[in-house]
Amino acid sequence: MPRDLIRIVSRDSPMALAQVERVRAELAALHPDVKTTVLPVKTTGDKWMGDLSQVEGKGAFTKEVDAALLAGEADLAVHCVKDVPADRPLPAGTVFAAFLQRDDIRDALIHPGGLTLDELPAGTRIGTSSVRRIAQLAASHPHLECVPIRGNANRRLEKLAAGEADALLLAVAGLDRIGRTDVITEILSPDVMMPPIGAGVLALQCREGDTDLIDLVTDLGDPDTYRVTQAERMLLHVLQGHCNSPIAGYAQVERGGELSLRATVFSPDGKVMLNAHEWTGRLDPATLGTSVAVALLRQGARDVIDGIPH
Repeated sequence: MPRDLIRIVSRDSPMALAQVERVRAELAALHPDVKTTVLPVKTTGDKWMGDLSQVEGKGAFTKEVDAALLAGEADLAVHCVKDVPADRPLPAGTVFAAFLQRDDIRDALIHPGGLTLDELPAGTRIGTSSVRRIAQLAASHPHLECVPIRGNANRRLEKLAAGEADALLLAVAGLDRIGRTDVITEILSPDVMMPPIGAGVLALQCREGDTDLIDLVTDLGDPDTYRVTQAERMLLHVLQGHCNSPIAGYAQVERGGELSLRATVFSPDGKVMLNAHEWTGRLDPATLGTSVAVALLRQGARDVIDGIPH
């Protein structure tokens, strides 16, 4: 039976709803006869402003969305891949049906005075709760101070304006999605601030038995994004990284179609930094992710990750 209505579930933040609108627009372009509705849900991660490790870590941003999908209240979930835990499988009965074409993976500095990261004076308070950003700043800019700041991007910009921090680090893709790239002072290259696993990727998740819907939305997927995401998530899975582990990395499809994966495991204070970078031919991306993870484990990544409370 052809499907004429798709119920999409998502977090209720402005950014998450903007992401849903992208999915609706791409669906409408491919299947103009299919209607969509949106079910916004508030997740534990959106309600809780403390340390994420106290509320199941990253799963805090996906649990309620997954529940609506499994309960049959919605048909399709839209997730930021970076928020979906990779140290455990997707909830039983669900699958990723597509990964949309990847957006910008980089981080941006927002400084009201227009200074770049290297120009910030000692003691400047950088608003971020990301262990990945904190560890990298501790390693590269130890004279700067990180202060915890949570909430959606608009809320963080309000907190910056209220003086709770002197500068912010936010994802370029997120600012683009909410139409606030105007606040960006400097876009940081991945060499300066490595992105989280799955940065800039939106995933569409369905119930695995819903084959007609899976067939319908698969067309929205981007083959290169599928490959890089598979490699990155397998890396994180093999490392068994949790929400308090500063792990950064990104895969790229090179010009000839070859895949590369660069990854780093940090200690929270930035004093330990383990690096691996490998290339593969047209092999299975998961094999590349596994290989890079093993290279990091050989350097002692297990001790670094397990030594971090979570």
